[in-house]
Amino acid sequence: MASRDSGKKIVGLAPDRHTSFYGRDIVSVKQFSPEDLAYILGVADEMRSLVKRVGATDLLKGYILANLFYEPSTRTSSSFQAAMQRLGGAVIAIHGVQYSSVSKGESLPDTIRTLECYADVIVLRHPEVGASEVAARYASKPIISAGDGIGEHPTQGLLDIYTILSELGTIDGLHVAMVGDLKHGRTVHSLARLLRLYDIRLTFVSPDVLRLPAEIKQEMLEAGRPVTETDRVEEIIGSADVVYVTRVQKERFADLREYEAVKDYYEITPKLMARAKDKMALMHPLPRVGEIHYDVDDDPRAAYFRQMENGMYIRMALLAAVLGKA
Repeated sequence: MASRDSGKKIVGLAPDRHTSFYGRDIVSVKQFSPEDLAYILGVADEMRSLVKRVGATDLLKGYILANLFYEPSTRTSSSFQAAMQRLGGAVIAIHGVQYSSVSKGESLPDTIRTLECYADVIVLRHPEVGASEVAARYASKPIISAGDGIGEHPTQGLLDIYTILSELGTIDGLHVAMVGDLKHGRTVHSLARLLRLYDIRLTFVSPDVLRLPAEIKQEMLEAGRPVTETDRVEEIIGSADVVYVTRVQKERFADLREYEAVKDYYEITPKLMARAKDKMALMHPLPRVGEIHYDVDDDPRAAYFRQMENGMYIRMALLAAVLGKA
């Protein structure tokens, strides 16, 4: 197999592209430096301005994205498609792998090597932790993780950081509370790892069976970030600048009796929000299944649908960056 360096070169582009992202795989938030974050958030701002002004551009005209989803997705798959199309590119969408050669037993490396014959960048969602890293080892085109099992969801982490910054104007100095299924929530894992790069304090709110994995908590402590844990959202609602709520993920439970015991553990209601700060952000990666009541949606602090829109700008920025066009 060709070396990663030779394989990642894209013929015909100028050599002065941003070397941090050009041709780069995006498989974990642990690969980002503070400078990387500043760069990609700045490009996302440009993309948002572009969409608001003119709707679309031909920046990636002639480029093709392969959207390969082994798990169901609404927001992530749609926002990647919208991002590529708003940049003038085209999309190969593979959302039902049961109808592809995967159903015949084709391996992930072979599927990836096949798709890169047709596409310039591949977005992958897979149920197995580490699948994106496996794909990146075999690919000669950029791989962008759209989530792998209960591991990470790096582009969600980036859009979450972007949303916090957009809503509150800063990240340093904030108190961020994460509520719900912290054990299985890959969005929580990625966001927590990004937040360790900022001067923040974290509170993890969950029942005992859904606690944050110990290794991620340890990463926060080693980065010098104050961490507390509780099972009561009432303890943090009045002091948190960001409340990041996640659903309890039924599909991750082997024993459904355990799921039934915790599925309604937290509910964000207007009564609870009345105790929150006047300026704060209520976030959720969606979908929700009852943990935030619908009558909270009109609260100006409810940021989750703005959060979803921000996902398109972040993914536009990443696509342009890894293809050397940012």
